[in-house]
Amino acid sequence: MATPAPVVDPVSGLRTGAGPDLDHLTVLAGLQDAFQAGIDGADPNAPVPACRRWRVRNLVTHLGRIHHWAAGQARRRQETPLGRGPFDLAPFYATQAAEIRDTLAALGPDASSWTLLGNGPASFWRRRQAHETLVHLHDLRAARLGSGAAVADTAPLDVPADVWADAVDEVVRLFAPRQVRLGRAAPLRAAVGLEAFDVGWSWVLGTADGVDRQHDAPADSPDVVLRATARDLALVLWGRLAPDEVDAQITGDRGALDDALAGRIVP
Repeated sequence: MATPAPVVDPVSGLRTGAGPDLDHLTVLAGLQDAFQAGIDGADPNAPVPACRRWRVRNLVTHLGRIHHWAAGQARRRQETPLGRGPFDLAPFYATQAAEIRDTLAALGPDASSWTLLGNGPASFWRRRQAHETLVHLHDLRAARLGSGAAVADTAPLDVPADVWADAVDEVVRLFAPRQVRLGRAAPLRAAVGLEAFDVGWSWVLGTADGVDRQHDAPADSPDVVLRATARDLALVLWGRLAPDEVDAQITGDRGALDDALAGRIVP
């Protein structure tokens, strides 16, 4: 039986209760190394399956630009524009990856930064950039293999389950509520339960009455429950895989799950 996941403060990216926090900066560095290695030999014109019209060159440029922008946000400065490109992809990414990593290491986790939720600690960006890189590393491997579903069998990401679980938590506690607040998504019409059986944790996204209360589990039971590994839950929430493409159990109102996943719960 899954238990409620440890509560992570979306502003700091740190747990509010007992238990160790992830070393997001170390996680970020490892993911960046894997992404960098994947650029070598990748076809810049290969399509990225989950990213509409993107090609690999767009993916690499996007992640590099996001690293550069986030470094500015962490320092509370407007970033210097990088120009339109085109760029030599491998050195371009290496430069931006080093910038965000070195910036966050130099600032320390408690430095005052601009975040997606207003002013907050720089630890926010350690977590956010780790998960940004995680999802796009999956995209890069999916582009090489031709589909996201092939990654798990052919070129799986060497990432611990608790990192994937943290990515689930970020969607539930940060992005889904923020999308509603910004008017980019409507409140979910039904409560969606998420259970990661490999870590034994659960989350609830939305409520049955459509009120946006993702920060606290609702009193009513979920209308539908999606049970899978933390990895698969994260990739489903980010639209990289469909529920039918993973080893998942779905109990309850499948239509409510489909509506939630179609509802722009992530940017």
